[in-house]
Parts: sequence; structure tokens; C-alpha cells
Amino acid sequence: MKKTLTALISLCLALLLCVSCTPAPAAPTDTIGTTVTDVPTDTATEAPSAEAAETEAPAPAVSSLNGVELSRFAIVYSAEDADYSLRAAEYIQSEIQSRTGLELALVEDSDESTAAYEIVVGETTRAISARLDADTERTQFAILAEDKQIALEGDYFIIAAAAYFFVETYIPEDNFAATIPTEVTIHDPIVEKAKNFMVLIGDGMGLYQSLLFDVMENDIEYGDGEDRFYGYYLPARGMARTNSLSGTTDSAAAGTALSTGHKTYNEYIGQDADHAPLTSLTELAASLGKSTAVMSTEDSSGATPAAFSAHADDRDYSDEIRSDQKALRREMGTIVACNFNHYTKALVDSRLEGRINLILRTLDQNDEGFFLMYEEAHIDDHCHFNDANMAFHALVRFNQAIGRFMEYAFYHPDTFVLITADHETGWLLPSGDGGFGYNSGDHSSMYVPVFAYGDGSELFDDRVIENIQIPQTIACFMGVEDFGDQNVYGPLTK
Repeated sequence: MKKTLTALISLCLALLLCVSCTPAPAAPTDTIGTTVTDVPTDTATEAPSAEAAETEAPAPAVSSLNGVELSRFAIVYSAEDADYSLRAAEYIQSEIQSRTGLELALVEDSDESTAAYEIVVGETTRAISARLDADTERTQFAILAEDKQIALEGDYFIIAAAAYFFVETYIPEDNFAATIPTEVTIHDPIVEKAKNFMVLIGDGMGLYQSLLFDVMENDIEYGDGEDRFYGYYLPARGMARTNSLSGTTDSAAAGTALSTGHKTYNEYIGQDADHAPLTSLTELAASLGKSTAVMSTEDSSGATPAAFSAHADDRDYSDEIRSDQKALRREMGTIVACNFNHYTKALVDSRLEGRINLILRTLDQNDEGFFLMYEEAHIDDHCHFNDANMAFHALVRFNQAIGRFMEYAFYHPDTFVLITADHETGWLLPSGDGGFGYNSGDHSSMYVPVFAYGDGSELFDDRVIENIQIPQTIACFMGVEDFGDQNVYGPLTK
């Protein structure tokens, strides 16, 4: 018994010694093998104060829309809207990748397979697009979140405004949690103080030329720009008087009025009544450090592009005009890109579309902004021959160019756009059969339409103005208040 007791005591002592020599278990590691440091057990831990908890609240772990991880979404675009939807979808995809690092898939709406969640862009075949058929006006667009989809819709190029608004409002940066209303909401585009300025001129386009879309039986399926003149989507609409010092204007005097803010005599290019050279908006913008461009579908020596880039005693002095344009390019870097008179069954002729995109990318590089004049010259040509069908095709081409410029403006909200004409051609008036008929083969003194978008555009809304007030007012937007002839008419004010 004594031996047994002694053996038991020895066994217990041995066990105690073994336990005390056993190594401590390894500290736990996380999924990438980093050692997790234990909180010391001998230090008291205080609960954070309510104030500290509020200021140190952690950012969301992942980016999400309406509680769903952004990575679960695909972007769906319409295959039937002349690429406006595709470009908006690509913009959203690019911005999401830039801001969050996520590359969401692009899916054409003809693809019946669906992702778990979708951002639907444009008038697609998805059912949510039909439910988003909102009552929008002018440049307004609509957004709706429903079930597993978020939908954006805007007419034609206005989908660009919806895409920009969506990104700026709901995709601010990485690690965000955004909530999009689950009922239809209607919005206006984001607008900022303008540093970029575009003047888009339809040569010979009076009020009724801009309404030819309502009556023409189109023989070419362009797919874009053939249903309605795009100026009517802009928020401001007015009219302008065009007479020159000679009476009914020609393109030289009208172009000079729109470029310099001065009335002059017919045939004069960039000169006043005494043949003294006048400062153009192109030269003014360049002097302020802005980049500048003059574009036209006719030759650079044509009256309108010449009025924005040269000074000559007569519109027919082509050599003098081209010499001035070379000097302007050399001294001020002005881009002069003209002679794009091509028609195709595609959207905009590829050469013109490519040049528009290239010039906008070039101008966009200047932090001081830019000034651009674009002219569709051939509405006038066809109206001289009373050819409404060909005038309509020129208007469609002008429309398509306007769509590209407006897309840029929506993605760059510090851009001001004004659309007008130098004069009306053909004395086009409503006819008794519900259409329109020409009453002349020459220019008339009829008022021309004015459409405007951007910061300050409201000044042009529902007003009849002199054409010289257009450049005077744009100069004011640039910060120059004494531009042009202000003896009789001055810049527009509220």
C-alpha cells in the first residue's frame, strides 16, 4: 500500500512537469497568413465614447447600390439607338472602373441572358425601360430603381446627361453605399459656370426649315437625327433678327455680325462699315488663353468660316482669307477644319464624325477652355434651288453633328452651346396642304431661331434679339463686357 501511494504521487508530479513544459499554441492567422495580435489580458479595455464612435465609423466594406454589391451588376445598353446608349454605357463602365477598380460587363439588350443585377441604359428591350417611359421635357431624363435593375432614360443624346448625373450622384468614389429612389425621378442635367463655348450655325436655316422634320417623307433611313430638329430639346428658345447695313443680309455680313457683334455691309468679312478689321469671338477667346476651332461643311474660304477666322474687303477674296487663316493658326493655334460635304446612309459621315471627335479631344486638353464655331453650310445651297428634300438631308447631317456636340456638353457641364442661323433662305412658309412651300430663291429677312443650353442660356429664352447680341452676350460669359457695337444694342441681361 505504501509503495502504491508513493508511485501515484510520483506519477502526478511527472504529469504536472509535462504540462508546464508544453509549448503555447500558435497565434491564429487571417486568410492571408498575417499574424493577428492578441489584446493583452492585463490591460483594461474601455468602450469608445458615442462621439468617438461617430467620428471613427468605418467606411463601407464594398461599393453598393441599394444594398447590393456593385460588382454584381452588369450594364445593359440598347442596340437600336444610334450608339448614344452604347457610348453612355461605356462612359458609366469607364467611370466605375476608374473610381472603384471594378470592371462591369457591357451587355447588349438583344442578349436575353441577364446578370444578377443590371444598370439599364437607354430605351432598351428590358421591361423596366417601358415602365420608365416618363413625361420629360427638353433635356430632362429619368431614373428608376426596381427589383434587380436600375434604369436610366433620356431621348437620343440626352442619355449622356443621364449617365453623367448617375455617375456623379451615385458613384462618387470607391467604398460607397448609394440609395437610388424606387420610384421614377426626373432630373435636369448638371450645369456649371461655362468655360467652353460652342456656336453652331445652320446656314439658311429659318424657323420653318427647322420644322421640315414634321412633314418630310424621308427616303433614307439615317437612324439618327431624322425625326426632330435637336435644337427643340434645348431649354432656351428664342428668335434673332438678321438684317445687315445693306438690308437683307448675305452670309458674309451675317457671319461677321455673329462673330464680332457688329453690323456691317454685305460682302464684308470681319470688317466694319469702314473696312476696319473687327475682333472676332475666335480671336477674343484665343487672347484669353482658350483653344479655338472653326469648322464647316464648306470650304474654309466660305463666308461663315471666313467671318470667324479672317478679315477681307470681299467674301470672294479667297487668297486673302486663306492667308489670314494661316496666320491665325500660326499665331493663335486656331484649328480650321472645313469642306466636309459628304452624305452617307450611316450616321454622320465617318470623316466628319472622326474630325469632330478629334477636335473636341484636342480642345479639351486646355484647362482654360475653348471656343468652337461649327457651320452646316448646305441648307442654304439647297434652299436657293427650293429643294426641300436635299435641304432636309443637310438638316439631318447638322442634327447629327449637334448630337455629338451636345454629348460633349453633357459630359462637360462647364460648356455653353448656342444653335442659330446666319439668315433664312427661300422664304419658306406653311402651305395650305399642311406642308411648306418656298416663295423665293434668295435670302429673306425672316427671323431665325436661337436655341441655347448651359449656364446663362435662360437669357435667350422666349426673346427676339438682334444677331449681334449673341456674340456680345457670349463675350460677357467669358468676362468681357464691352465686346462688339453696343451703341444701339448690348449684351443680354436678366
